[in-house]
Amino acid sequence: MNWTDLLAAFALYLVIEGIFPFVSPAGWRRSLALLAQLGDGQLRLFGLGSMLAGVVLLLLVRG
Repeated sequence: MNWTDLLAAFALYLVIEGIFPFVSPAGWRRSLALLAQLGDGQLRLFGLGSMLAGVVLLLLVRG
């Protein structure tokens, strides 16, 4: 892996993160309000699941 791959991945991350607030700002605000009400354990579990899904997807794509 080189720096261009890392920067391309970061750029794609920013594009994907920007889609929801661009398409539905009110829905995005509601989602953030709901996330703010979750406990630390629930947020950690959500973060762990997200990281594991990302690693599995990366392994499938990059082999």
